[in-house]
Order: sequence, then C-alpha cells, then structure tokens
Amino acid sequence: MPEPTKKEENEVPAPAPPPEEPSKEKEAGTTPAKEPSKEKEAGTTPAKEWSLGESPVGEEQDKQNANSQLSILFVEKPQGGTVKVGENITFIAKVKAEDLLRKPTVKWFKGKWMDLASKAGKHLQLKETFERHSRVYTFEMQIIKAKENYAGNYRCEVTYKDKFDSCSFDLEVHESTGTTPNIDIRSAFKRSGEGQDDAGELDFSGLLKRREVKQQEEEPEVDVWELLKNAKPSEYEKIAFQYGITDLRGMLKRLKRMRRVEKKSAAFAKILDPAYQVDKGGRVRFMVELADPKLEVKWYKNGQEIRPSTKYIFEHKGCQRILFINNCQMTDDSEYYVTAGDEKCSTELFVREPPIMVTKQLEDTTAYCGERVELECEVSEDDANVKWFKNGEEIIPGPKSRYRIRVEGKKHFLIIEGATKADSAEYSVMTTGGQSSAKLTVDLKPLKILTPLTDQTVNLGKEICLKCEISENITGKWTKNGLPVQESDRLKVVHKGRIHKLVIANALIEDEGDYVFAPDAYNVTLPAKVRVIDPPKIILDGLDADNTVTVIAGNKLRLEIPISGEPPPKAIWSRADKAIMEGSGRIRAESYPDSSTLVIDVAERDDSGVYHINLKNEAGEAHASIKIKVVDLPDPPVAPTVTEVGDDWCIMKWEPPAYDGGSPILGYFIERKKKQSSRWMRLNFDLCKETTFEPKKMIEGVAYEVRIFAVNAIGISKPSMPSRPFVPLAVTSPPTLLAVDSVTDTTVTMKWRPPDQIGAAGLDGYVLEYCFEGSDNWLPANKDLIDKTKFTITDLPTDSKIFVRVKAINAAGASEPKYYSQPILVKEIIEPPKIRIPRHLKQTYIRRVGEAVNLVIPFQGKPRPELTWKKDGVEIDKNQINIRNSETDTIIFIRKAERSHSGKYDLQVKVDKFVETASIDIQIVDRPGPPQSVKIEDVWGENVALTWTPPKDDGNAAITGYTIQKADKKSMEWFTVIEHYHRTNATITELVIGNEYYFRVFSENMCGLSEDATMTKESAVIAKDGKIYKNPVYEDFDFSEAPMFTQPLVNTYAIAGYNATLNCSVRGNPKPKITWMKNKVAIVDDPRYRMFSNQGVCTLEIRKPSPYDGGTYCCKAVNDLGTVEIECKLEVKGGLSFCRLLLQGVPPNIIDSYLRDAHSSNPEEY
Repeated sequence: MPEPTKKEENEVPAPAPPPEEPSKEKEAGTTPAKEPSKEKEAGTTPAKEWSLGESPVGEEQDKQNANSQLSILFVEKPQGGTVKVGENITFIAKVKAEDLLRKPTVKWFKGKWMDLASKAGKHLQLKETFERHSRVYTFEMQIIKAKENYAGNYRCEVTYKDKFDSCSFDLEVHESTGTTPNIDIRSAFKRSGEGQDDAGELDFSGLLKRREVKQQEEEPEVDVWELLKNAKPSEYEKIAFQYGITDLRGMLKRLKRMRRVEKKSAAFAKILDPAYQVDKGGRVRFMVELADPKLEVKWYKNGQEIRPSTKYIFEHKGCQRILFINNCQMTDDSEYYVTAGDEKCSTELFVREPPIMVTKQLEDTTAYCGERVELECEVSEDDANVKWFKNGEEIIPGPKSRYRIRVEGKKHFLIIEGATKADSAEYSVMTTGGQSSAKLTVDLKPLKILTPLTDQTVNLGKEICLKCEISENITGKWTKNGLPVQESDRLKVVHKGRIHKLVIANALIEDEGDYVFAPDAYNVTLPAKVRVIDPPKIILDGLDADNTVTVIAGNKLRLEIPISGEPPPKAIWSRADKAIMEGSGRIRAESYPDSSTLVIDVAERDDSGVYHINLKNEAGEAHASIKIKVVDLPDPPVAPTVTEVGDDWCIMKWEPPAYDGGSPILGYFIERKKKQSSRWMRLNFDLCKETTFEPKKMIEGVAYEVRIFAVNAIGISKPSMPSRPFVPLAVTSPPTLLAVDSVTDTTVTMKWRPPDQIGAAGLDGYVLEYCFEGSDNWLPANKDLIDKTKFTITDLPTDSKIFVRVKAINAAGASEPKYYSQPILVKEIIEPPKIRIPRHLKQTYIRRVGEAVNLVIPFQGKPRPELTWKKDGVEIDKNQINIRNSETDTIIFIRKAERSHSGKYDLQVKVDKFVETASIDIQIVDRPGPPQSVKIEDVWGENVALTWTPPKDDGNAAITGYTIQKADKKSMEWFTVIEHYHRTNATITELVIGNEYYFRVFSENMCGLSEDATMTKESAVIAKDGKIYKNPVYEDFDFSEAPMFTQPLVNTYAIAGYNATLNCSVRGNPKPKITWMKNKVAIVDDPRYRMFSNQGVCTLEIRKPSPYDGGTYCCKAVNDLGTVEIECKLEVKGGLSFCRLLLQGVPPNIIDSYLRDAHSSNPEEY
C-alpha cells in the first residue's frame, strides 16, 4: 500500500458529530477524541488484531484538545483555508503584548515535527510586525504559488517564559486542471532542495540526513504496508532500511490507528477495508453493505460530513452503499468513516505521487578557465525536487557560493560562473526516480598578446603609462629590474578586463629601468624599457634679482652655477661673443655633473661685464646671462670742519670722497681724540648717512680733534686728515622739578631735582633764594652752597606769602634760576585723611586655610594720621595678626590663615578732627563636611530616589554641589554616577536588575570635595519586576516676544570712499522681519547697500559712501506681536563739489538732490 501523509502523533479518528451542531466543532478547531472503549465493528468478517504496541491514544487527544481550547496568549488564531494550485494564501496570528516585557517566540509547523522556519524561501515567507498603539504582535505565514503537496495540517505555537499556546489549522489545495502520476512510497520522503531555487518546498524531507547518491535499480512493486502489518516489531527497522523508509515512526503511528478488532455488526453486512491506496489523480471506490437497506448512511472525512459533488459521488445498489472519490489529491490522504444508525466503520486512504525520472542525461563538457559553464538535464515533472553533486558531495548554493541552480519547467541547469581548474570534477544529478552524471574538464585558454608593451622615453615630471592587452581576463604581476612593483600614491596598477596598465604619475629619474609584465598561470612575459629625460635648467636662486655678482678687485672669483638635466647637459661660457675655454688661464670655465663654474683668479676692474652660460642636451637648451661687477675701497674724504661748539658737543661738516670705489657710499664713521693723545675713539657704530655730525659727551675745557672714514659695500676707506683742534665749555642748565615739600607756621621746605646738563667744571652746589610777595628783593636762604636737593627756609612770619627760586653753581658760574610758579602761604595745611582701598579688596577677600594674607592699604593725610584696626568691632589681637603702619600705607599680615581670621576688618584714619573709615571682608575657607544624612526615599524599576540634608559645616563657603557614588554590595567598589549636582535629592537610573546597592554623597564647595562622605544606612535592592515609571507632563513654555532692540544704532561718521557699517541687535519670537530705511524711505534692491542678519545682529553695509549717502538711517523690526524702530545719523566727511562729482560720473539729478539735502541740514557750511 502507498505511504500515508504524515499527521500529528496525537491525532485520532473522530466519531460522527451530531447532525445539529456541525459548525461548533469546526469553529473550535478541534476534533472530539475517540473513546478507547469503543471498538470497530465488522459484519461477517472475522476479527483481526495487529500487534504494533498500543498507547493510550485517547488520553493524548484529550490533552491536545484541552491545550487548543484554552487560549492564553492568542488574541487572533490562524484559520484553515483553501487555495488553488499556483495561488497565494496568508495565515495570521496575533498576540497581545500588554503583560509581556519582551517579544514572544512563535513557531510554525507542518504536521507534528517539521519546523517551517528552515523552509523560508521563494514559496514560504514568515513576517512579524508590532503595533505600538495597540501593543499587538502580528505574525504572518504566507505560502506563495501553492502546490498540491502543501496540503495538510499546520500548527502555530507561541511561547513566553512559562506560558504556552498553540493552534492547529488545515490547508486544502485544489488542482485547477489535469492530474499527476503516482509516486512510490520510498520517493515520498526524499530530501527537498534546500538552498536551491525550489527552497521553501513544504514537503517532509527538509530535516532528513544527507545520504550518498546511489543508482536506483528497477524493483518489483512491493506493498510495504502489508509487510509492516504482518511483520514482527523486531523486523521494522530491517524493512525500513531495505525499502528506504525514512519516516518509520510516522508509518507505525498510522498503522496503529488502523488497528481493528472485527466482530459481528448488526448494521453492516460488509464493512470497509482497513486501508485503500490510489495514485494521485486517480479514482477510488469505497463500498459497504448494509444489513437493513432502510438505514440512513453518512460519509465522513476527518470528522466532517461529505456532501455530494462532482468530486464525491454516492451510489445505492440494493444494500450496497458506494462512495467514489474522483481526481484524488494529497489533501484526500486522510481517514474516512461511514455511519449507519449508531454504528460506524472507518478506513484510511493513501494517495501516492509518481517518482521523478531523468529523461535527458548530463553530458561530458570541456571548458576554458573564466568561461560560464552550464550543465543541463531534463526530468519527467515540472519544478521537481532535484539535487546536484560534485564528486559525490552535495552542492548547496548560497550567496557566497560560485554555483547557481536554475529551473525552467522540466529542465534543470547547474551554472558555474568564471570556471577555474578546481571546477574539473564529476558532477551528478539525483531525483526520486533516478540519477545522471557527467565529467567537466576546465583548461586554460591559449594566451594571445594583442597589444605588447612598448619602450618609452618621457620627460621628468610627466606621466609614464605602460599598457598591454592580452586575450584573457586574468591577473598578472609587474616587475622592475627583476623586483616586484609596489603600489603607492604615485604608482598605480590598473586591471580592466584584458587590459593591464602601469601608471606612474610625476616621473622621477629613479623610475628609469626595465619593466616586465607576467600574466598569472602562463609562462609569458611582456618587457619594456623606460627612459626618463629632463630638459636642462640653470638654477640662479642664489643670485639677486638682476643676476649681478660683485667681486672685490684683487680677489679670486669662483662662480658656481647649479644645473640640472637628464642626460647631463654640456655647458658653454662666453663674453662678448667670445667663448671662455676650459683650461688653466686666469679666466676659465670648469664643468661638473650638477654644476658649471666660472673662475677669475685675480679680479681686475676690466673684468666687469655680462657673461653668458648656455646648456644643451637631447631634451632641449637653456640660456642665462650674469653680470659681474668688480669693486674697490673708496678714497678718504677731505678734513672735516667744526662749525659750532657747545659745553660737551660740537657740529662738524665734510665733503664726500672724490672716488667711491665703484660702489655707492653707504655712510661714514667718525672718530675723535684729545689733542695731547694719540688714541682715537669711534663716535658712531651705525653708519652716518649725512655729511654732518654732532659729537657729544666731550669734556669741557679739553682740546679735541675729529676725522672721517668713508664706507661702501667693499669696506672702509683710509681716514681723512684731522680737523683743527677745538675746546668745549658751558655752565649747567637750571635745576628741575622745584616743589613744596611741607609748610608750617614759620617754615617752608622746598625740594628739587639736579640740572639736566652739568657743565665741564661739574656742580659745586645750590643757592635757594626767596622774596616776599610785592617785593623784588631776593634773599638767600642758605649762606653757604648746599649739596642736597632739599632745604628748609626758617624764621618766616606766619600768614605771609613768599616766592622761591633755586640756582645751580659750578666753575663757569650760576645757572639760570628755577622759579616756583606761585606764591607760598606760610601756614600749616591740614590734609583730610583719605583711604584708597585697592580694587581687589572692595569685594570679599577669600583665602584658603593655611595660606598667607598680606594686604597693603594706602592712605593720605597730613599731619601724620592716627590709625586704628578693629575686627568685628573688637581691637585686633596683635599676637595673631601683624600690623605695620607707615606715613603712606598700612599693612595687615597673617602668616598662616585660619578660619577664625574670617570677619569684617575696620580701618580708621584720623587727622585732627577728620576721620576716614573703610572696611575689608576677609573670608578664610576650607573644604566642607559631609552631608548630615543620606536616605533612600524610593526604589522602582531600575531607579532609586535619594535625599540628603546639607552639611553642618560648609567650610565657611557656599556649597556649590554634591557628588553621588554607588557601590554594589558584592564588591563594594565605589563608582561616581553624578558630579557637581546642586540639589539635595537625585534619582539614580540605569541600575542593574537583581543587584543591591549602597550610595554615598560628598559635599563640594570652592575648595573641593569633603574629606568624608555620608553613606546610606540601608541598601537598595533592584527587584526584577519593577513599577512602571510615568514621565511627568510639562506644559510648553511660551517663548513669544515682541521685537526689542538689545543694542541700539549709534551716530557715526564715515570717510568718503571707504566702506561704512551700521550695527544693532534685536530679539523677538517669532523671528522679526528687518527693514532698513534712509530718510524714512525703505532701501530696496540698491547695489550700494548690503544687509546682513546673523543670530539677531543686523548689519547695513554702505559700499564706498559719498557725502550724499549721509542722512538718518532707521532699522525697523516687525513680527506678529509688534513693531519697533531705531534711528541714527550718518555723516560722510570729505565732501565733493558739484564739478568734482560730475567729473566722477555722478548723474546731475543725484548731485542736485545731494546738495539740497546738505544745504538744508548744514546751511552754515554751504
């Protein structure tokens, strides 16, 4: 008998349902379990019993039915359906995800054991989607171009942790036209073409082990079902191995269901046979004979009643009741039973498919490397399951495989793209009914050189391109002088099809050599020679702009000119069309590989002139001219003349030398000496460009002489003749900075500075004189000369006024007097005190504990004021704080500051009845203490809420933040989670579920973190199932704002002809529209103006303004909330007359308008 279609292990025949409720059982998707106590009845046929190993089938069915009816996860189950051959059908299952933390696992099965995930391909697609709003997972299984063998029972299973749900459904595939031949039982369980073009076929062979291909021999038809029914259980495996049965377990379960105990039946005179076999597309006949012809008979398939149709035909012949099933398909492979009254009898129908035969054999093939190879065979059925093998190993095509399989109806092709020698092998194809093999031989193609390499000569810096073309698209190797060529940014190897290129950009001399290209796998080489040449070049970088070389007369000139070129060029020197030969003359040329040299042994004045150098090689020529100039020292100038003499200076003049030595005079050096001395001293180290000079710092009363040296680019001339002797002499200048130092009721103290210039006799002393107001009688204040620059005039009447002057005295006499500018009142003046607090002390002065404090506070007041320091209203302890007072300042010093030194320091300065006070705040800070307590307020999900109280000790400074750390209880290693946090509560997120944490908090101020931290007393356990955290809802902030100018326009001036800009800044939301106006007229499309707006900064640029661009400019900002304007005046200086404007091309109408505006704004100027 043919092999039955595989079903679920727990599926059993179902009894006939009650006639009034056929739809409820269909909606439930299950079949009522068969009662184990009921036995199949037989009429007159003796009872037979099969020993196949009984199992409680009814209990398994009840368990399966219970699982199917209790829907735990499904919100929508897949429903059974019907489809025609070649059409598509989709099954949908939906799972609610409200209580699920992760995506559930869904599997699709055919029958009991075949997982369809491995069959996804062109005929089967599995999809899944998730709707966030409804939180529903949707799983789809789509069958594309259904075939007849896709029919059967399917199952969908969904699992999530310890929850499980499943649902079964049926698929019926109807054939549109035609029938298919039968198939042998052993071919029904062959491996499918997994990974090939027919991957995704829904047959049962997808999970079977790979077997070695063997040629099937013709065997007589054997009824394997009869062999299994009559065999002992110990012989089952032997029969399965002998007849190629791969699903022995499934066959035994179906045989177990067919077990029947025949006994006499009151309703049936003759019952159905235990099983029937029919070929696919054939016709089968079921017949029973009734004991009472009046009994009503109903036929059932898988528990559902069969209705008459073209497929199902009922006949009544006396007591015989006959059922014909036409055009049997794989969906008809099922259990059938018939009821008569309260009794029934059942049978199994097995539908088999015909074996696939190879109708066209493979043929031996010979190909060349790189070609496309196709191996072709033809089988007896369209889209049949075919396997390919290479040397007995199965070929499994895939994305990375070189093999590709194509199916065109009955024709099957194995395609090899770009065949290689490794593809030479014996290839075979196997079907369920036969196999074929052939040999493939892959050889190398004969190689032809279509375009050989050619020798090349290129200029230096140009591109070298070696190109060849061969008959095959193969790789190859490039070598240079026998060594492999390495690719770089400059050297590229190009392979496009049959063309090979070696491209060298910017050729260098070292690129010259013998290049060879060798194709891989062939004993062929393509050589080429590359030669790099370079036109000659003369390098004159070392010379000046006009190529002039200067040489001093009598010296040797060796002028070396660098040259370049490949091959090395030949150099020829010439002067006045006369060649300079190489040899041993005074003027000669010398040649070297990288330079050419002109040599003049002893330079003469006649050697000056233009010399030419010419270079030549096969790449070209080069020419250059060089001017040689022979120079000498200048002649000495004539003796200088002294025209004017001062106290320590003189003025001298002279004439330039008669001959400058062929080089311009650069300047002069001047020397002097005392007349009695022979030692000359240079007066200037920088050249004097003029022919006059003023020597200084001479000794008065001493005779001097001076002389001159002329200097050019060559050197210094001989000295001139000395000048006539001269003697400097003069009195000192008047004293300076005469000022009043102090005044009392009877004295006046004056002070001054020495004279700027002191005569040759030096300074003997000073004379201080005074006279009373209204008198011209000057009285000396000191009888004898004084050396000091301070003197007190005594015995003066109180409330009188005097004038004061001072003179400097030396051997030449008294200097001009220095007068005090105004009369001095002889009366003591009280100057009120004034404290000048430094800027950095006007705010709190902050220092850290241990640092030094040194503050200097200047003050004023006369007579000397009294100073008092207090701290927080209490006198300062001088043992802790050092205070030093002077006439002009007071200093407070603390060597090592402590926090107790913090406070308010008050300074009081008192002069007579005048009092001035000032305060200084000193703050000595330290690191803060830890927070007082840290508590865990709440734990939810992966989050922990912490609160803490500020520290008792803030270190005398404001707390700037906190640092929070966490530690796992297992390791107690602390990790920082938040730094510089300003609040006293925080939420710690992203904690690991299942861990237990401790937390601690550091305080922080401007000195840093506290030394210790406060840790939570209890720990926080992050439970696996946490609460759902709801994000707080914040209302949107209204950022709308009317426009407002944050920086106004400023009145400004502009210079005519130079660009001017006007700037302002505006803010507003929505962004305001900016309009610029001049004299209340909007500026639109005027090329003389450019307008910018960037981040609220508005700029108007006026290009090269003229006076008529002056006026009142306005910036206007408008948005939906309001309008704002701002103005400024621009004045352009450098106005032009009507004629000048007209000459510059300004239209007359614009000139008239400008002049009218200017006249109306400034009538006084026009």
